[in-house]
Amino acid sequence: MNMPEVKIHPLGSGTPTPTPQRFGSSYVADVGGELIMIDCGPATTWKLVKAGMWPTHVNTLFFTHHHFDHNGDYPCFLLTRWDQSIGTEGELEVFGPAPTTRLTEQLIGEEGAFAYEYQARISFPTSQHVFVNRGGTLPRRPPRVQTHDIGPDFVHETGNWTMRAAVANHAQPYLECLSYRLDTAAGSVVFTGDTEPCDSVLELAQGADVMLCMCWDLDHLMDDCGEGDGQCGPVGAAGMAAKAGVRKLVLVHQGPHIARQDQTAVALAETRKIYDGEVVFGAELTSFPL
Repeated sequence: MNMPEVKIHPLGSGTPTPTPQRFGSSYVADVGGELIMIDCGPATTWKLVKAGMWPTHVNTLFFTHHHFDHNGDYPCFLLTRWDQSIGTEGELEVFGPAPTTRLTEQLIGEEGAFAYEYQARISFPTSQHVFVNRGGTLPRRPPRVQTHDIGPDFVHETGNWTMRAAVANHAQPYLECLSYRLDTAAGSVVFTGDTEPCDSVLELAQGADVMLCMCWDLDHLMDDCGEGDGQCGPVGAAGMAAKAGVRKLVLVHQGPHIARQDQTAVALAETRKIYDGEVVFGAELTSFPL
């Protein structure tokens, strides 16, 4: 592998509950200028642009699972990326557990929910002029996306990075859920997605430089109200980070209660009782080097 500069951009560090500070899950890993998106929760496309990136520069997207706070902006991202293209960009490749392929077809296939939209832009003369003035050449083609339904043994290798998947214990058997590990010459980062502490994610995270782990609420509160199954709090996240020997733990997917300033301090204090590496309470529209 070459030695690319790697940056991680948390675009969405929230949950299904919108707050003024966070909503949904989405991350971009910039590996030497190659943008890899992990999840595409609400408002991801807008947040991507706010963070200084552009939809047509994202050629690879991975889904951890298909709850709406992880895929709610997928239609917008697909259509924006296609609309802003001039037809010479790389084809988008999308990986994720089923129903990734079926969902994509239902959105932008010939009989998909948004086929009417792109067919109008392909045919309407003013839209054709906009496309040509942007640098495109007629005839304009419908959106084309390569999709792959994948499982926990998935490995995808390129010249600059490798992505591996493992089972994340979250919403089975109703949804298949994955965690991902991105390895580069500059280091490694694990995106747990939504999960409870489990051996599969622990094994995936061994020796990683960074782990972005969900942190829904304080563990004792989740246990008291029946919300602990399938989810991590600060104690669970810190326990996995410590056992895996992770250098840096970034707490993401924060619920509205734990994201309050007084509760954030409690969460960080709980992690530091268990884990002696660097701990960061992830904020949207921030970035950090790997």
